[in-house]
Amino acid sequence: MSDTTNDPGTAAGTARPAHPAASGPPGAADSARPAVSGVPTVDLGPWLSGDRDARAALARTVDDALRTAGFLLVTGHGVDPELRRRVRDAARAFFVLPAAVKQPYAARVGGRGWLGPGAEANGYAEGTETPPDLKESLTFATHEPFEDPVTNAQWYAPNVWPAEAPELRALCEEYLAEMARLENLLLELLGRALGLEPDFFTRHMDHPTYGFNINWYPGTEVVGEARPGQFRIGPHTDFGTVTVLDRQAGKGGLQVFTEADGWQDAPFDPAALTINIGDLMARWTGDRWRSGRHRVLPPPAEAPAEELISLVYFGECTPGTLVESVPAPVGRVVYEPVDSHVYLRQKLDSITVG
Repeated sequence: MSDTTNDPGTAAGTARPAHPAASGPPGAADSARPAVSGVPTVDLGPWLSGDRDARAALARTVDDALRTAGFLLVTGHGVDPELRRRVRDAARAFFVLPAAVKQPYAARVGGRGWLGPGAEANGYAEGTETPPDLKESLTFATHEPFEDPVTNAQWYAPNVWPAEAPELRALCEEYLAEMARLENLLLELLGRALGLEPDFFTRHMDHPTYGFNINWYPGTEVVGEARPGQFRIGPHTDFGTVTVLDRQAGKGGLQVFTEADGWQDAPFDPAALTINIGDLMARWTGDRWRSGRHRVLPPPAEAPAEELISLVYFGECTPGTLVESVPAPVGRVVYEPVDSHVYLRQKLDSITVG
């Protein structure tokens, strides 16, 4: 779920130097693949109900999941499934247009607009040299400018809404309002799961540089046969705090890596949203929680025309937030304090390949 967010640039990105290759199979689909263990489905209803014992039990479950895989599924989130469907339909109407029609909306990684084929290779962020990811994206970010001119120049630009998809803007703005609500709820829960005050994370959310990608994973008739080591999205961890993913079931779908199970399919529940934490959040917790390593498999040989669309919300904090590792006994490692957005900029730059 690549973090292609929050850079106001719109010109095509420049090639990145090759990173050292890392071993690992391309992950061709297998109809009998097991799902990864340690990724629970959590109902947020008890958290919202306010029952003290139920909230405490939920916080323990979340803590355990984030220590194991960095992923969990949540139900009871209140996001209308019809809204999710309509966002997908409106975005697909754009994605299936000829490339020449989409080209005027082309953006660089981290920009606003359309990321065409070959724009990024997410495996580079972890030092895995892979061919470009087999996807296209529409990418949006924070809609409000910043008062500080330097911050504004680095992290704000107007979103680009394709005229060929006239319904998309209103639908995305409604969806993003739901994501902002859910993100704050999740961050409150995460604070409690660490045994900290509930606003430990939310106090840094007064003007976040959230990002939103709509990723289109077409079949081989569009992207061609996958090259060795090529994925819809290469193996990586997300860069920021919390990612909220609305995904579809597929044989060429999401896989999660754990030390216990290696690469396994992420569990799927059509009513659930998939949550994972990123590198910045793992650093913030002193590596108590792990940044969820994941990838999206290429179109499967047994279903080469499979087409999927994911809605990916990247929660971030306010620029200039000083991220300091939570000390022991909660945290496990003490990292040097880091400016949240200096860190994010370095990560974003690492995945641009074209």
